[in-house]
Amino acid sequence: MSSLVLDGGLATHLEALGCDLSDELWSAKLLMEDPDVIRRAHLDYFMAGADVATTASYQASIEGFVRHGLTSDQARDLIRLSVTLAAQARDAAGHGLVAASVGPYGAYLANGAEYTGDYDLDEGGLLDWHRDRFEILATSGADVLACETIPSFDEARALATLLRETPSVQAWVSFSCRDGEHINDGTAFKESAALFEDLPNVTAVGVNCTAPRFIPSLIRQGATVVYPNSGETWDAAAQRWTGLTDPVEYGEAAAEWRALGATHIGGCCRTTPAHIREIRSHLA
Repeated sequence: MSSLVLDGGLATHLEALGCDLSDELWSAKLLMEDPDVIRRAHLDYFMAGADVATTASYQASIEGFVRHGLTSDQARDLIRLSVTLAAQARDAAGHGLVAASVGPYGAYLANGAEYTGDYDLDEGGLLDWHRDRFEILATSGADVLACETIPSFDEARALATLLRETPSVQAWVSFSCRDGEHINDGTAFKESAALFEDLPNVTAVGVNCTAPRFIPSLIRQGATVVYPNSGETWDAAAQRWTGLTDPVEYGEAAAEWRALGATHIGGCCRTTPAHIREIRSHLA
């Protein structure tokens, strides 16, 4: 069975390239400050074997850019630029697809809420918050929308509404999960994934930004797109990451995920082009 190889952690690779991402906009701040380095990071992933570049719009929002002194029109232009940069890297590589990242409301909050789903908005508020950026990315020329790192059932319902209203746009949806059965707000993964079963424009549903050890269980419950983090944990006392998953081990795990039924496989936080190279090698 063939699988689509996704890219790895964009912010992780940008930091390896020397970028300082200590800002509430995270990697999206480089859309203002250094778009060329974003293009280079996308190209590095393509050259490592990725079939897909996921745009730097995860933490980009109109409200976030306006807080940094831009106008709403300038903010919209930067969100579109994220797709342009990925497309330019795709063209330079000579192959691949562009996935426009639709990150969660928690990423805008920049307070860790994407890891809990603890929001101050209900479903209606989340629908209103997502709508403008969703419409920009849906008309940006991207090949697919990546509605990713979704920690909240209410947020999933809001995104399902937007996808139902935009049937011409292809998308995948991926949840962030606390364990092998539940998304981060505690809702069962199966219940969350079922929101998208009747949407023909949703090509895959699964998980990302989740520990690799939970992925086999989640695939058995129907996840087909999987791009977990590296398996590291943050040691707050020592102020460092521990438990690095070796890229070769990650590639071996990717082969297992494909055998279990995953169709879209890549990496999230703390994964690098080396991880993607090993995925490509083990899936070849």
